[in-house]
Amino acid sequence: MQRRILVVDDDPNILKVVQRGLGFEGYRVQVAVSGEDALVAARESEPDLIILDLMLPGVDGIEVCRRLRGGLNTPILMLTARDAVGDKIVGLEAGADDYLAKPFVFDELVARVRALLRRAAPDGPEILRLADLELDTGTREVRRGDRGFQLTAREYELLEFLMRHPRQVLTRDLIFQRVWGYDFLGESNVIDVHVRALREKLEARGEPRLIQTVRGAGYALREE
Repeated sequence: MQRRILVVDDDPNILKVVQRGLGFEGYRVQVAVSGEDALVAARESEPDLIILDLMLPGVDGIEVCRRLRGGLNTPILMLTARDAVGDKIVGLEAGADDYLAKPFVFDELVARVRALLRRAAPDGPEILRLADLELDTGTREVRRGDRGFQLTAREYELLEFLMRHPRQVLTRDLIFQRVWGYDFLGESNVIDVHVRALREKLEARGEPRLIQTVRGAGYALREE
């Protein structure tokens, strides 16, 4: 079955290149040129992945991302013409799973798309547990006690990686390599953003902290 990708950009040249290139790679591509069109297309067609430009006329990419996260767990790859860390962080906090700065090399775009789609498709059902936290890899449902909550694709992958290595101290380099799937260049607090988002959801009722910061080393999932 062809994987369906929604590409949202107001630049006709980028749309043409990405649509033709992803089509050649075997994906079924739908395009939208505005935030409003993107919201309608995403909810009607339920694509497997969304490539979303940050700068859109009308409803911008950040707002589109926030609205989609209200009911969809579809992986979102954010495109931005600006390479400022602040713009990337805003996109991630809005619910994007990855970002790619323009101009980009098409091969890198394809690699990011494949990585996100691969992570969104679990190999087989399995229940992972630590304390009162439970993750079902078959349904991608996460519960803590009697409470369930939605995660973005990247938040889910980060939590699953932590739960597959309970009580181990995982370095930032290892997390980048195993969760993001590519070498991350330069300093960034992208992991901090996702850990903070996970903590806000996991500890919404004041539950004890499970994702522990190991100063100078990385993170560990373990009981306090």
